Amino acid sequence: MFLTNIKGFDSYSPQLCTHKQTTNMKTLKNNLVKLLFFFPLVFSAQQAPTLQELIDSALQNDGTLTQQTLENKYTQLDDQKLKDVFLPKVEVTGKAGYLYTSARLNSPEINIPALPPIFPGAVIPEGQLSNNLNISGISAMAKAEASVLLYSGGKVKYLKEANKEKNISENLLMQKSRDEIITEISKAYDQMALVQESKKVLDEAKKRLDINKKTADKALGYGLITPYDHKKIELAQATLNSKIVEYEGKKELLITQIEILTGIERERIALIQPQLETISYEVLDQNIENRVEIQALEHGIKATDYKIKAEERWWVPKVQAQTSVSYIGLFNGNISTSKELLPNSGKKLDFNPSNLNVLPLVQAGVGFKWDVFDGNEGKHLVEKAKIEKEILENKKRDASKKLNLNLANNQTNYTIATSQIKLKAKSLEIAKQGLEQVEKEFRYGTKTSAALIEAENDLQNAELEYQNAIFNQRRSAIELMKSTQNLQIEKL
Repeated sequence: MFLTNIKGFDSYSPQLCTHKQTTNMKTLKNNLVKLLFFFPLVFSAQQAPTLQELIDSALQNDGTLTQQTLENKYTQLDDQKLKDVFLPKVEVTGKAGYLYTSARLNSPEINIPALPPIFPGAVIPEGQLSNNLNISGISAMAKAEASVLLYSGGKVKYLKEANKEKNISENLLMQKSRDEIITEISKAYDQMALVQESKKVLDEAKKRLDINKKTADKALGYGLITPYDHKKIELAQATLNSKIVEYEGKKELLITQIEILTGIERERIALIQPQLETISYEVLDQNIENRVEIQALEHGIKATDYKIKAEERWWVPKVQAQTSVSYIGLFNGNISTSKELLPNSGKKLDFNPSNLNVLPLVQAGVGFKWDVFDGNEGKHLVEKAKIEKEILENKKRDASKKLNLNLANNQTNYTIATSQIKLKAKSLEIAKQGLEQVEKEFRYGTKTSAALIEAENDLQNAELEYQNAIFNQRRSAIELMKSTQNLQIEKL
């Protein structure tokens, strides 16, 4: 009955079914579009980081480089301060408070000439008119002052140049830090490749031992080998398993190291599958003058030259323009004397003005400051700057010697490391042939398990030494690049 109803429904409502199918197709289409949209995002989120990404992340995550960048901001701030030194400075000050002052007025002897016949003349003795003048009240003062430096004696100009050279020197030293970060990341990246190559070697060895174990089982059953020889195969398998566990520990440690250096998620780092390949590099220029250490010291020396010139300008006059507007007021004041103003007059001064104001009090002009003698302070600063220059020059000479020796040493290490690859490749070829021969003889019962295990270990060691040789060659090539300040990431 249920099936009949369904068939009847279909035959009765063909348009409704068609509409339902269309709706389902649209929904499916929308879901496919969403899936196609999100699939690349999901895929990219699980994609292994490239060496370039690791380096970029490490440069942003490194504490030393960040510290150098922050310290360089001090130099940039000093440069901005020197640019702003000629900007006008405007200052507004004011104060209010209770004022009381007393002044002692001592009168000298006064001779009043005669005016005959009206006035016969008189002599007022010394101190006869002496009095104390007292002033009290609420005082208020305000002042707006603007000043601008017109001439600094030439000191600012040389300080600007010194700061510019210092900024270049600090940026060059930051480049050295970047090179060290690149070296550290590339080493960890190559170590990741090395442990993965080691894993491949161990996996191949495990396959061979499993096959040889089956052969040994049969040989033991036929009495062709002793139980002792059979145990040696089992021991070799156990040893190999412990090496695999050791590999996993080294890999986890490397993942942790790269995670700390770069801040990238462990899941992505674990997906890295680098390949160890040799780096071909030829030194075309034996000059170490391009090294950032030398360049930084040279700019540091130039900075001290400008600093010496700046300090030598201590005696040159400085010129400044200045203008000000002031206001002085006295409120609820009292001006009085302690004695009568005139002898025998009986009257003292007692004046109570409501307020007294002085506005505006304007000053404008140009002033200069000339340090004719500053207690040898300027001379001492010049001598200090000269000593700083001598220190930097000595550091440059010492650095040049060490960097030349470093270049020669790295060139030798690169040549030796490159030649070692050929030697290890030959050893690997011989070890492979030796194991193949021993395996054949072991199957025929002419070789013991000890010889088989020895040949297997020789092959493992040869394969690992070959990979280590490539790893060492890459390290020596990178150090050689750094010796001439030519570290190229694309070659890594």
